[in-house]
Amino acid sequence: MVEVKNKSGVTMLRAALVENVKTIVLAILIAVVIRSFWLEPFRIPSGSMYPTLRVGDYLFVSKYSYGYSRYSFPFGLPIFDGRLKYKEPQRGDVVVFKFPQNTHTDFIKRIIGLPGDKVQVKEGRLYINGKMIERVKTGSYIVDEYVDMPEFYRQYEETLPNGVKHQILEISDKERIVDDTGEFVVPQDAFFVMGDNRDRSDDSRISVGFVPKENLVGKARFIFFSHDDKGSLFKPWTWHRAIRWKRFFMGIH
Repeated sequence: MVEVKNKSGVTMLRAALVENVKTIVLAILIAVVIRSFWLEPFRIPSGSMYPTLRVGDYLFVSKYSYGYSRYSFPFGLPIFDGRLKYKEPQRGDVVVFKFPQNTHTDFIKRIIGLPGDKVQVKEGRLYINGKMIERVKTGSYIVDEYVDMPEFYRQYEETLPNGVKHQILEISDKERIVDDTGEFVVPQDAFFVMGDNRDRSDDSRISVGFVPKENLVGKARFIFFSHDDKGSLFKPWTWHRAIRWKRFFMGIH
């Protein structure tokens, strides 16, 4: 009788272990499917998209917005070339993409130039297809988080040719390299991107270059969590001071 009980106990333990493994595998598969086809979370590590996105913002990116490429899936496995169910991004979309020079790295910028566009910056002003883009000063802006010294900017509302309005920051209109460029002609199946923090962004004006449509990961949708550097990791009682409650579920435009 003792032997029977032991065998029964081992059998039940083995069955429970199998069920747990099945549950874990199923949960992983569901997470992979959601991340590949619907939403993927990202964290903002740099200040190139101030004031739209801040360091410490956590956001969701919709994977279905522009169709799917190899970079929609974990590890960028070369399952197929190009994009399936492709929908072209609109000028002004904030997008996550794989850095063309190192596809293991994710970047986030705003789409400024579409295929065939001519893009140039002259004396700090953006030109698209030979026309200077309208901007209106809306005030000043100070970045005093995640920096050694506060940084002071002028803030503008910029209106793109399709009517999309968004905020940008400028230290001045005379910054080297970024405020006076040659004319870029955007090739087919590629995009010209810029950060909203115009003088502190490594984008298509510098080393990023044109972004192939295959490298698009998705469209930035909304912030689900955000914190600044006012709390200490080793002092849990300070964490609540670092949370930016007002940015929770804020849409990205």
